[in-house]
Amino acid sequence: MRRIPLSRRSHVIGFQPLATGTAEHESALERDFVTRTSFLHPAASVVSQPLTLKYSDGIRSRRYTPDFLVRYGVGHARLVEVKYRNDLRCNWQRYLPGFTAAKAWAREHGSVFRIATERHIRDGLLENAKRLLPLRHSEIDTEVGRRLVGVIRDQRSPTFGNVIERGSVDRAAAVATLWRLIAHGTVRVDLHSPITLHTALRLHEPAAPTA
Repeated sequence: MRRIPLSRRSHVIGFQPLATGTAEHESALERDFVTRTSFLHPAASVVSQPLTLKYSDGIRSRRYTPDFLVRYGVGHARLVEVKYRNDLRCNWQRYLPGFTAAKAWAREHGSVFRIATERHIRDGLLENAKRLLPLRHSEIDTEVGRRLVGVIRDQRSPTFGNVIERGSVDRAAAVATLWRLIAHGTVRVDLHSPITLHTALRLHEPAAPTA
């Protein structure tokens, strides 16, 4: 069990409920990593500080505890360290032996070790995740949703804005429903870019069954 300190300057201590359990974090960047991961991989389990590794830095015995172990499915897992890029630049030589031990552990256990920085975590996808995650299990007005899906299906190049305008429903209801359709995955967009009135929309088409 991870022990989160009651307070620490410049840290953001908290817990994030996921479909697979609760992930704990002790920095804003860790929080954002969990948000982004749970949005992209709803079925993934995210375990905070999953193990402590012992290693030698050539002088004395040391310990290193990676931030997360993310399991995406059978045979697919990542041991992850979350660090700010400036911290890595300033302390790389001090961190390197621990990272080397983590890489070896991951290799022995059929997973990989990755370092995630703000460059990887804080992007357009994260901003969309923050907006869409609370809507992922929200109810959708069935009739409004049906009309909007019909508009998307009938248009050659539907966008967020013109689907709202042509949906023949109250604008506020159309906007709220379209956001929910995107959150549920019924309507697809480029999640790595900001969602605006000009965002292109497409319907999720289930894969055809194979023979």
